[in-house]
Amino acid sequence: MTAVDARPQTTAESRFPPGFRWGTATAAYQIEGAAAEDGRTPSIWDTFSRAPGRVRNGDTGDIAADHYHRMDEDVALLKELGVTDYRFSVSWPRVQPTGRGPAVQRGLDFYRRLVDALLAAGIRPVATLYHWDLPQELEDAGGWPQRDTAARFAEYAKTVAEALGDRVATWTTLNEPWCAAFLGYGSGVHAPGRTDPVAALRAAHHFNLAHGLATRALRDALPRKSEISLTLNLHAVRPLTESAADLDAVRRIDAVGNRIFLDPVFHGRLPADLVEDTTALTDWAFVRDGDLAVAATPIDSLGINYYSPTVVAAGSCDTPSPWPGAQGHVRFVPAPGPRTAMDWPVDADGLYELLTRLRDELPDTPLMVTENGAAYDDYADPSGAVHDPERVAYLRAHLHAVHRAIADGAKVRGYFLWSLLDNFEWAYGYSKRFGIVHVDFATQRRTVKDSARWYAGVIGRGALD
Repeated sequence: MTAVDARPQTTAESRFPPGFRWGTATAAYQIEGAAAEDGRTPSIWDTFSRAPGRVRNGDTGDIAADHYHRMDEDVALLKELGVTDYRFSVSWPRVQPTGRGPAVQRGLDFYRRLVDALLAAGIRPVATLYHWDLPQELEDAGGWPQRDTAARFAEYAKTVAEALGDRVATWTTLNEPWCAAFLGYGSGVHAPGRTDPVAALRAAHHFNLAHGLATRALRDALPRKSEISLTLNLHAVRPLTESAADLDAVRRIDAVGNRIFLDPVFHGRLPADLVEDTTALTDWAFVRDGDLAVAATPIDSLGINYYSPTVVAAGSCDTPSPWPGAQGHVRFVPAPGPRTAMDWPVDADGLYELLTRLRDELPDTPLMVTENGAAYDDYADPSGAVHDPERVAYLRAHLHAVHRAIADGAKVRGYFLWSLLDNFEWAYGYSKRFGIVHVDFATQRRTVKDSARWYAGVIGRGALD
């Protein structure tokens, strides 16, 4: 990567606050590869990706971006970018292959080396404990719909904290539990591929419980100064019209998409309207006395992942649905405007809406944008360069939204771009590219895209151009 010369003057209006944290993010199964090395056993995504028809082109994460063997090269890319922070996830089956018992030291050693390399490069490591790779043995025992999985997760969290807590100051318990619960157990488009709305609701509750139990375990194992967080993919939900029926559709999606996590974690309660919406499915007896108090164990910050808004109207959604309590009442409407290669609408105002909503609802909670980015059909031209102006425009617009939210009082402390590398994009396999570094999956050659150079310039200035 080469420096950008003759950078334009910046103004106070475009500058981010001193100490703002600039980062990128990745996930273990999406980049590491080495799926059967050094004691690692299958996760639910190893199993799911091998089931015919589950992942595009039959792709798996067996090799992915080969980060397990190319970690030093990737840390060097991070250093060139000038990021202050790097958000990575720890592979549960690499550290604790059965989901129980003592850790495999070879697995922990990889993360020790990664953390040491980051610190040597002047980059703050940010560890996510769960980014969807449940050990298959725990899924065979019932997975997240079973209460015991939450207890196993807390033990795993303690194990990793004891190994890395002297060098990692920022910890995230869970990444996007909505996706893991409702895409994994509701609609079945993610691992483990189950289609049971009650199992999805049970999984969501046990994610909240696991988060609380893990937060307590981390507090016991980590130095007092450590930061503990949770990352949610909150939905910026808008009505198609201002009719009462469309506004009720927004309420239903907000209940099962947002408040199912926000209310237990920050208020120690279940959303009463969600319970009412789902009475035909469950009596919520799986929520035991004391669970919600555990879920509400205080944390230090909240991570927000945002890609696009959600527009809804009264109607009916698909079967099987990842929206228990909304089926038969809500239909999803394509939002207007340009779209990414994922066919997701580009609308930075949705990020501003989420950040200012949380400013109002959780005024004492610092916020981090822990994922934001876009997939486009990138390719290397004959000269070997990768030009991605659409991604630059996407990132610029969303960073302006973050800056505007900060100016309007939102306590946003950092921004993590998704993602550093092109990677295994879950059910899309290798067909979608989110990285600011292009990966030729046949050769594993890394090529810095124009968007990476642009982002490096923003970091260097601490301001938008």
